[in-house]
Amino acid sequence: MNQSQHPSSSLSQMLSPSRRHTLRWAIPILLVLLFLTTLIWLPRQAQQMESSERQEQLIADSLWVEQAIRFQLSRDDESMRLIGRDIVNDRLNKEQFRNRLSALLSNNRELYRVTWFDSDGKPLSSTDDFPIARSELPPVSQETELHTRTIRRPLYSAPAAANGIAEPILMDYHIPLFRDHRYVGSLVASYSVTRVLNEMVPWWFAQDNEIVLTDTDDKVVARRTAGGPGLNVYTHRRELELPGLTLRLHTNSTKSAPKLLPNLLVGSVIVLSLGLLWSLWALWRDINRRMTAEGALVNEVAFRSAMENSLVTGMRARDLAGRITYVNPAFCKMVGIDAEKLVGTVPPMPYWAPEAMDEYQERFSKVLAGRVTPQFETIFQRLDGERFPVLIFESPLVDQHGKQTGWMGSILDISERKRAEDLNRIQEEKLQASARLASMGEIASTLAHELNQPLAAISSYTTGALNMMHNDTLDPAMLEPALEKINAQAQRAGHVIRSVHQFVKKREPTRQPVSIKNIVDNIAPLIELQAQQFLVVLQTTIPPTLPSVLGDTVLLEQVVLNLTRNAIQAMAAVAPQRRILRIVASREQMPDAPEAVMVEVIDQGHGIAPEVAAGLFSPFFSTKADGMGMGLNICRTTIEFHGGTLTYANNPAGGTIFRFTLPVLGAGNRA
Repeated sequence: MNQSQHPSSSLSQMLSPSRRHTLRWAIPILLVLLFLTTLIWLPRQAQQMESSERQEQLIADSLWVEQAIRFQLSRDDESMRLIGRDIVNDRLNKEQFRNRLSALLSNNRELYRVTWFDSDGKPLSSTDDFPIARSELPPVSQETELHTRTIRRPLYSAPAAANGIAEPILMDYHIPLFRDHRYVGSLVASYSVTRVLNEMVPWWFAQDNEIVLTDTDDKVVARRTAGGPGLNVYTHRRELELPGLTLRLHTNSTKSAPKLLPNLLVGSVIVLSLGLLWSLWALWRDINRRMTAEGALVNEVAFRSAMENSLVTGMRARDLAGRITYVNPAFCKMVGIDAEKLVGTVPPMPYWAPEAMDEYQERFSKVLAGRVTPQFETIFQRLDGERFPVLIFESPLVDQHGKQTGWMGSILDISERKRAEDLNRIQEEKLQASARLASMGEIASTLAHELNQPLAAISSYTTGALNMMHNDTLDPAMLEPALEKINAQAQRAGHVIRSVHQFVKKREPTRQPVSIKNIVDNIAPLIELQAQQFLVVLQTTIPPTLPSVLGDTVLLEQVVLNLTRNAIQAMAAVAPQRRILRIVASREQMPDAPEAVMVEVIDQGHGIAPEVAAGLFSPFFSTKADGMGMGLNICRTTIEFHGGTLTYANNPAGGTIFRFTLPVLGAGNRA
């Protein structure tokens, strides 16, 4: 045999002619049979595919309808909660409630009525002209209302028949109302189950499908058959999960099963040809999309990694059990612990400081209960034991389905900010002390004169008493008036010296309950010294029943002394009969603010020019040739430190009124 001869040639030579003829036709016959099989199989497959597509489309549309119903109910729930919050906060009366609900019901026709009940179950207001009592609700609705009051969360009651109304079946949504953990009533929104289907299911979907709502026992509570009854060819059922209630949404298509193609051969050839081209194009498109998606994913991962590595803010994710699921490099650097050691850790955390363990445990208990403080400050410790202050922002961590999976925290190291605040506080205290010393310097000459008078009087009375003692017939009772006058003058001098000492003494600011009357009385000698120099009459009007405020006595005395000194100097050039300085204190109820004490310093001086008013409270701004320009700025800073405000206004009688407010002790503050 020739070694180069093909094996198939030798095989054909070995076969007989009849067998070679049979073999020659066998392959075409097999191809024809394969083609005929394809022609027969393809329409069947197309029919099954069309049937599957219709079923999948029905499922997708049913899911969309379910989401539409759920979304509309969520919007209604949000509206009801806002109304309930306004009721609890006394921002909504009965008439406003009815007007507001009338507008809501006109836009949301699935709501049949909304009723506001008090804590005893009596209707306070309703969108019905003849509201019913809570006891007239169906028993299942009453049971749901009791359950919502126990768990303090809104719930839906099972659909039930309602007597005496056009709607046969209603579904009640109960929203309990609590004020300071005390039950004060509830809102009950009654849904017409029939209207839920009529209003929330799109018309195009209702034309092609029969929609039925049933309970978990498949008892029909509502039905919509706009396009006729379903043919039971394409059906789907979905669970509609609501708070406290589960309904089933049944969809039954009105479409029949697809038919075979009329021209099988032509249709098959065209479909096969187009299908091949489409497959090639779809494959090419899918490959391109995959490559594009993979490239975008790589870029996204690289970008996110670069962003995480460049962040200076620490990021920490925890699941609902408090276990750490993610930390970024900034957080690891902040606490000095690797991410591998932190991920999966449960409390107590390695970065918790032992002295603040009770605070951490309390916050962790709130996390487990689903309540977190959105923003708070605390301290962490590094691996080497160093403590440092942090500011934490906490928010819910929600997945792509809107379900909360944990908590996300942003942690800022505020050590530098704390140091800056401490430095600023020290500088502020030094500046206030300097301002007090400067104030004493301005009245030094007057103060020396004021002290010289009682000292001279003491000297005179003492000399007279000594002279009287040389008289042999002296009655000791004759010395009593002189000694009393000596004592009075010594008390007067001591009062002035004590006022100066307390005013200029350097000390840490402390906040304690103080009386405005005591503040004014403490510095009255210093005010009167300046008033006498300029022939100014001082008048004070301070009610004895004025409540106390929480503040630092010396700082508030500095404010009053600065304002009165400015007022006295402003009246230096006016007529003597107009030189009247008034200090008036009163109790004020500010709009949308805690109750406060208002102090007014009123003069009848030259007033404040418009060009001066713009920079009146600015640092280093002064209209005096030798002024530092820090007095009013310090006054405003001090009042704002105490939670109040400092303003001014023109005096109708001429001059200026400076007024500042301080919160009353117990109104928005604590001692």
